[in-house]
Amino acid sequence: MEEKILAEGEILPGNILKVGNFLNQQIDTDFLKEIGKEIARLYKDSGVTKIFTIEASGIAIAVAAGYELGVPVVFAKKNRSDNISGDTYVTKVDSFTHKTTNTIVVSREFIKAGEKILIVDDFLANGNALIGLCDIVKQAGATVVGAAIAIEKGFQKGGDMLREKGLRVESLAILDSMTYDGIVFRAQ
Repeated sequence: MEEKILAEGEILPGNILKVGNFLNQQIDTDFLKEIGKEIARLYKDSGVTKIFTIEASGIAIAVAAGYELGVPVVFAKKNRSDNISGDTYVTKVDSFTHKTTNTIVVSREFIKAGEKILIVDDFLANGNALIGLCDIVKQAGATVVGAAIAIEKGFQKGGDMLREKGLRVESLAILDSMTYDGIVFRAQ
C-alpha cells in the first residue's frame, strides 16, 4: 500500500490524500484483490461472519475482503432511501473529507445479534465512521471483531483513540505525517 500511495497518491489541501487513481474512484482490480487477501490474512482466525462498511468508497475493499473470507458484505447508506424498508439501525457520522454529518442507515435484517462483524473502510482519520459503524453493530447485539483500514491518517489520532478503547484496528498503511514535501509512514 505504501508503494502505491507514493507512486500514485496526490496530496491536496486540507490533509486530503487523493487515491482516486487506484482505490476510490478508479479501482486497480489486481491491487484490490491483494488488499482483500491481506485483510483476510489478518482476520482469518477472528471468526468473522459478516463484513460491514459505509458507502461508497469502502464497498469495493469490503467486497474484496468478503470474497477472500467467504462472508457476506453489508454497507450502511448515508441517507434513508426508498429501497430501505422496515426497521433500521440509525446513527450519525461526521465526514472529515466532505465536512458533513450523515445519518447512516442499515436495515435490521442485515445485522443480527450474535454475529461477528469486521468493519472495513478505505480511510481512517478522526474515527467518526468507525464509531458510527460500531454503534450500529452494538445496536444489533452483534460483536465487532476489528476494523481493517486501507489507509490510516495516524496524525489525526482516530486510530490511536479507537485502539486505546480496545478496538483491534489493522491498517495497511499508516501515515504519521503528510506534507507537500512527502509522506512519512509509521513502521508496522
